Amino acid sequence: MKSPIKTVALAIISAWVLVSAAVAEAPFNDDIPDKYTVTKGDTLWDISAHFLAQPWLWPEIWQVNPQIQNPHLIYPGDIISLIYIDGKPRLMLSRSRNVKLSPQIREVSNRQAISTLPLDMINSFLSRNRVVEPGILEAAPYILSGKSKHLLTGKGQDFYARGDFSEAQDAFGVYRNGGPYTDPKTHEVLGIRAKDIGAGSIKAVDDDIATLKATRSVEELRINDRLLALEERKIDATFYPSAPPEDTEGLIMSVEGSVSTGGLLDVVSINLGERDGVEIGNMLSILKTGAIVKDRVLGGTVTLPPESAGMMMVFRTFEKMSFALILNADLPISVKDIVREP
Repeated sequence: MKSPIKTVALAIISAWVLVSAAVAEAPFNDDIPDKYTVTKGDTLWDISAHFLAQPWLWPEIWQVNPQIQNPHLIYPGDIISLIYIDGKPRLMLSRSRNVKLSPQIREVSNRQAISTLPLDMINSFLSRNRVVEPGILEAAPYILSGKSKHLLTGKGQDFYARGDFSEAQDAFGVYRNGGPYTDPKTHEVLGIRAKDIGAGSIKAVDDDIATLKATRSVEELRINDRLLALEERKIDATFYPSAPPEDTEGLIMSVEGSVSTGGLLDVVSINLGERDGVEIGNMLSILKTGAIVKDRVLGGTVTLPPESAGMMMVFRTFEKMSFALILNADLPISVKDIVREP
């Protein structure tokens, strides 16, 4: 049985980019096979784990075979071989004979390529919350009342909102101000948390008053909740796992849906964003700040080295911050834990 972390990793990691000479060599496992035959149910993550201690570094040692039109499509029966080019280890793909080739058309007979599972399978773990600039929520349309003057509204019920509905927009997300994301180190406000409450669709507009039907609700929609253009975005099911820029280091600012601690599959916010060079797919190590202990020999106190706590992957970036999904948690993950390049 596959572990939860592997199941998630299978669902989100697919890599088939060219080898980059600028990237350091990927660390191979101590005992690796010369060849591996792909079997039904395998994934790129499974296969790379046979060879690499850090499976997300697969792209760095992948040798593209010019005879294969689509090297990212890997089928059961294909053979992954360990080869050496200029003394450097690389992995090469050889097609099984069950894949038929002809001058005009390429046909796959009675089998399917290893596919990346859609992230809908773990969509509930990914955050619908948004990060907006200060003042955006205050300027957005707001819920005026529920039907029959009700103060609360749930899915399927109608409600009224007031604001600027001049732009053609059929649906809105409903958000509540969740407070600022503040950098724990610099105290800079990196954005305002627009907490996802639900969604609604427009039924009618009369001047600046709109009648909407609640199409989704995480909790009751309340008077003064704000409406933003609906962002029913599906997280791209194909991630290119990668290391962040060299010397990247930041801190966890919050654990979504929790006061301070999180674990496997929890979403966290970090104080690193696009301005820091962080990109979707970046893998980051999580470390606990080293404890402060007394030196009973020399006297005074000593701060111990940071302790490895887990691994995360960035799945959404903003200008000044990002959201990441915890893929492995050896220890409880806490606010102010360190995140850095693996």
